[in-house]
Amino acid sequence: MKLHLLFFSVLQDITGTAELPWTCTPGAQVKDLLGTLYEHWPKLRDWDSSLLVAIDQTYVKREAPLTDNAEVAIMPPVQGG
Repeated sequence: MKLHLLFFSVLQDITGTAELPWTCTPGAQVKDLLGTLYEHWPKLRDWDSSLLVAIDQTYVKREAPLTDNAEVAIMPPVQGG
């Protein structure tokens, strides 16, 4: 299953990219994706408790299923100004 990952703010510094194609197993959930990303970039785990995740521009919980060709945005907490 193919995904298009988007990283925002400080997460771009950690991963070294703003966007990235990614492949995961069918039936995977957001929590599975995050676990794999933490293996690739251990410093992402520091943000685990506050990460926001959106699939195709809709915020989702970690139990949400991933779908083929989905755009998955991974963001630190949003701060207003």
